[in-house]
Amino acid sequence: MAKKKGKNEWVEWGKAIVIAIILAFLLRSFIFATSIVEGDSMDPTLQDGERVIFNKFVYLIGEPNRGDIVIIQRPEKNYVKRIIGLPGETIEIKNHQLYVNNELYDQRFLTEDAKNHTGNYGPITIPEGRYFVMGDNRSISKDSRNGLGFIMEDEIIGKSEFVFYPFTEIAKTR
Repeated sequence: MAKKKGKNEWVEWGKAIVIAIILAFLLRSFIFATSIVEGDSMDPTLQDGERVIFNKFVYLIGEPNRGDIVIIQRPEKNYVKRIIGLPGETIEIKNHQLYVNNELYDQRFLTEDAKNHTGNYGPITIPEGRYFVMGDNRSISKDSRNGLGFIMEDEIIGKSEFVFYPFTEIAKTR
């Protein structure tokens, strides 16, 4: 009797482990994943080397919004950028000020230094199904202005939710 009880306990543990592995796989594949911030293009919002959890599910049921910090998947690497312009909108930067559809856009997430290092750009109209992204550290960011171009919706694989490492920086991304 004791032998059977021991065997049943191992079977139950085995089932629990298999279920946990399957759930972890499903969560990582369809709901949440992690990414490492490489470089200083999102400084001060995100720092080089920070690890973020991003939500993959949010864009399966909705669309990206202006201000979202997103993970962009490209063949050579993934990028972390902020959505600035939506499909069909016109973007222009003049005198260090960002205009969306000829209206001044308040960029509270930028430092004064970053605001003052945003050169003139545009006006340019974003094609349908595409997005315009920029890094928060405008003077060094590779983004829609200078290398990434417009971002296709299917290249946006998730929305950054919060920093989980280093532990001293655990916070929701802005």
